[in-house]
Amino acid sequence: MRTISHFIGGKTVAGTSGRQGDVFDPNIGKVQARVDLGTVEELNHAVAVAKAAQVGWAALNPQRRARVMFELKRLIERDMDKLAHLLSSEHGKVISDAKGDIQRGLEVVEFACGIPHLLKGEYTEGAGPGIDVYSMRQPLGVVAGITPFNFPAMIPMWMFAPALACGNAFILKPSERDPSVPVALAELLLEAGLPEGVLNVVHGDKTVVDAILDHPDIRAVSFVGSSDIANYVYAKGAQNGKRMQCMGGAKNHGIILPDADLDQAVADIMGAAYGSAGERCMALPVVVPVGEATAEALRERLIAAAESLRVGVSTDPEAHYGPVVGAAHKARIEQYIQMGVDEGAELVLDGRGFKLQAHEDGFFLAPSLFDHVTADMKSYQDEIFGPVLQIVRAQTLEEAISLPSKHPYGNGVAIFTRNGDAAREFASTVEVGMVGINVPIPVPVAYHSFGGWKRSGFGDLNQYGMDGVRFYTRTKTVTQKWPKGGPVVDQSFVIPTMK
Repeated sequence: MRTISHFIGGKTVAGTSGRQGDVFDPNIGKVQARVDLGTVEELNHAVAVAKAAQVGWAALNPQRRARVMFELKRLIERDMDKLAHLLSSEHGKVISDAKGDIQRGLEVVEFACGIPHLLKGEYTEGAGPGIDVYSMRQPLGVVAGITPFNFPAMIPMWMFAPALACGNAFILKPSERDPSVPVALAELLLEAGLPEGVLNVVHGDKTVVDAILDHPDIRAVSFVGSSDIANYVYAKGAQNGKRMQCMGGAKNHGIILPDADLDQAVADIMGAAYGSAGERCMALPVVVPVGEATAEALRERLIAAAESLRVGVSTDPEAHYGPVVGAAHKARIEQYIQMGVDEGAELVLDGRGFKLQAHEDGFFLAPSLFDHVTADMKSYQDEIFGPVLQIVRAQTLEEAISLPSKHPYGNGVAIFTRNGDAAREFASTVEVGMVGINVPIPVPVAYHSFGGWKRSGFGDLNQYGMDGVRFYTRTKTVTQKWPKGGPVVDQSFVIPTMK
């Protein structure tokens, strides 16, 4: 059986712990590979290698570092089909979704190609008599990323592309559930011209995560995962003096106003709620129709659209979505469906018990749809992270806005309307970090930044964009004066001292 090992110093390095994790093919429900789970010593070795390599990498001018990003872009595009099939085989998302995963990460690589411009500092001539002041952005040194299973290509690229382009070395701890694509990306970086040791991949579980958070030479950590773990990672890393950027879970809402184009809204909701089997932090698992007439019309359309979705293996070009990532995750989703029933919500469509012919052991769930969900239900408060859509009815726009605003998560939200004034009020007042107006999954483009509020984001700086550059650099400001010769007479710019 295939073993997925660490990638340190430009080489495949077998694990020494004797511990391995199972990597499943979700389509058939069987183990297809095993991944080595790292030790503290292996993480320490990777950091030592990265620290040594970072000095030379940071000494390269930004334009030369950017050329590696340009070449990485070309290589990823060359290998797009191969990477997408590899990703699908471990995650379960259909090929089109897998290519979207890679493409959205690739857009951040494209953004990083412009890093020379973004690293320019500020300059003031004549801040005082003969005195100039300028600033520069410098890399932090060795930084790390801890990434989740649901986007094994996109999120690593969100992190390592700006970090590397800024001159840092990078330690990547990908999810042990689907680790092959992160290793493949590391190999492509080497082919693109990245020096050995500048990016290293160490697989593992909590042992490696804690080792990253405790290591004194890792200056910053970026994390994406569940909110409870994001909170833990943020607190532990910050306590150890690290710069931290931790993205958590979500419960995104779609507000449907009476004037919305319902046919278009339903088409958008189908992809946003059920695409990638709902395993997205920017999925849209809650819709909030305003008014009973809107709710009834929406419900009728949602039932018909959800029943028409095709669930299939990840290689089925006609499938709208594939299996969820694992048996434990499938069981967790089924428990939340039962919880919703027990809490009194109306289960309109029940996706449990779905079996795909010839793939009966696969981790498949058909679409589930709830109506008459209320804000006090735990199934509404929690992130389900599966193909489950909940309808929460509201009577006014103010009530609809209050639902995502009061929810403990604040990642993304959308409104569907033709009313510009209502949309403007919504965007201005809703207490959520990313807003879509007739856009169901409002993930910002690569030159803006991604980040939620409340329990969806811990830390002051968001992912990628200029926030990514700020996160992976520190500013140094220089005040300089060059005397023309002889004693300095003018002391007007000198800070006074007590004598």
